[in-house]
Amino acid sequence: MNLAAQPIGVFDSGIGGLSVLQALQAELPHERFVYLADSGNAPYGDARGDAFVCARTHAITRYLREQHHIKALVVACNTATAAAIHEVRSSQPDLPLVGLEPALKPAVALSQTGRIGVIGTRSTLSSGKFSRLLASLAGQAEFVVQPCDGLARAIEHSTALPLATDPSATETRALCARYISAMGQFGTEPGEIDTLVLGCTHYVFVVDDLRALVGPQVRLIETGEPVARQTRRLLHKDALLAPEDAAAQIPTPIRLLTTGALAPLQAAAARWLQLPPDCCGTVAIP
Repeated sequence: MNLAAQPIGVFDSGIGGLSVLQALQAELPHERFVYLADSGNAPYGDARGDAFVCARTHAITRYLREQHHIKALVVACNTATAAAIHEVRSSQPDLPLVGLEPALKPAVALSQTGRIGVIGTRSTLSSGKFSRLLASLAGQAEFVVQPCDGLARAIEHSTALPLATDPSATETRALCARYISAMGQFGTEPGEIDTLVLGCTHYVFVVDDLRALVGPQVRLIETGEPVARQTRRLLHKDALLAPEDAAAQIPTPIRLLTTGALAPLQAAAARWLQLPPDCCGTVAIP
């Protein structure tokens, strides 16, 4: 088997990781991808405990290796990264592995006021991994951390619906407004939050709503592009970058799978990746 020609696995609890897949496609246009949304159990971050998330992460990793022979895995989920990536690294030492964490370090480098907002799921923001990340940056900035209960779930559910004609009437818009309001003043004046870290991959899909709430001068930082660059670095180091004609040799260089209903994934694929319905399929992973 030519390992370099094998696909990269990408997984998330739902459709949020498609934002990371977008960045991976842009950075690695010659690669093949298998994306798995565990939508039958989504979202992880609002109500799932660490033991459940670890079990699902292990099961999905085994499935992607055994059935799709992936050469690397991107865990495109902050909650799964925080709960399980250290265990996956121990159990799969030969698998190049890239996880996500809220982009606090880039935010510190960019912020001028030294006051940074962080939004994410409760599971991610209460994890030991996130606490250690915060502690490592003590004294470098002030962080306003806001759990956004229900927001990832609302974004997930909205995928199957037609685009709203009045975004202010949607549940996602209402939740965004509630949580942004709770964080305090945004802006570029001293004491204001001038940088907002999107600590969940789902939130990229409501970036227009968030931008309208915080104003045009506030920086919004997500993790897709840094993760894509890190994936390229790992593949290059292990001589696993695909040849330039690899993706063109098969009819479907991107395969999207879900453990939940098929229609929402097809709608998300069409809306955000301009992919046809036949790129998508369902799978059962015990």
